Amino acid sequence: MLHYNNTAAPRPRVQPPLRKHVRKYWQLYVMAAIPFAAFLLFKYVPMFGNILAFRKFRAGASPFGVDWIGMKNFQRFLKDKSFWRAFTNTLITSSLNLLFNFPIPVIFALLLNELRSLKFKKLVQTVSYMPRFVSTIVMITMLNEILSPTSGSLNMILNNVFGIKPIYFVNVPAFFRPIYILTDMWQFTGWSAIIYLAAITGVNGELYESAMIDGANRWQQTLYVTLPSILSTVMVMFILSVGRLLSVGFEKVLLLYSPENSIVSDVIDTFVYRYGITNNNYSYATAVGLFGGVIGVALVSSANFVSRRLTGDGLY
Repeated sequence: MLHYNNTAAPRPRVQPPLRKHVRKYWQLYVMAAIPFAAFLLFKYVPMFGNILAFRKFRAGASPFGVDWIGMKNFQRFLKDKSFWRAFTNTLITSSLNLLFNFPIPVIFALLLNELRSLKFKKLVQTVSYMPRFVSTIVMITMLNEILSPTSGSLNMILNNVFGIKPIYFVNVPAFFRPIYILTDMWQFTGWSAIIYLAAITGVNGELYESAMIDGANRWQQTLYVTLPSILSTVMVMFILSVGRLLSVGFEKVLLLYSPENSIVSDVIDTFVYRYGITNNNYSYATAVGLFGGVIGVALVSSANFVSRRLTGDGLY
């Protein structure tokens, strides 16, 4: 007589997918833990300090303030003419910088992609993104030497060739924004173009072959194949750039700042630095900085909404 064992065989223990993945690639998670911890420490933990915008700070007491003062700091800077001047300067400088320096890396990447000599292409690409590794202090020091009214090469050329008297360009308010935009262009064009070049290399080659069969020349291929294919990347970069409209490069502006050009060079970051670090008015400075952050979030959300309506692509 046959006997059947009704006891079910034990099933093998299956680990959850996440735990299995972590056990398999634990070395990568350990490596990622350090920058992640640094990001939390220096980006998210300081956000708790925004409570100072609503509290009164007293030296030697709690770093989060001693007394609640509500919206007094916000009411104060909204009536402050110097704040609105800094706010206006920030918008104008950032908008002009975005207008000129956002499309130039896209155009540069498109032109660089048309080069047929691989060696020359790599040379141009290397030379163009090397300025990104030059510190802002070194760059401004070089700029001051070039624009110096006594020994600067530019003033020497203008004086010897055109008979123009030496000009201290850095101190002239009319030259502050062109100097800022041109130095940004020199420093970041090649670096930003890397992102667009990576997007261009990902375009399907069959699209170009189809365009060539239809009789499209190089300009038409760029206009109707390359640009639409990298549009999502361009829009994401545009949204991020709009979000930084109120975050003009603090180091560069501070190094170019002088009492003579302060009417155009005083921006929100230098305003916060002056009131917070120099005058020890941390509550007021925190309120201004928090206001700038809220406006930045609003700008990113607006740009993302417009991008999704026009192109169907966005950050979220």
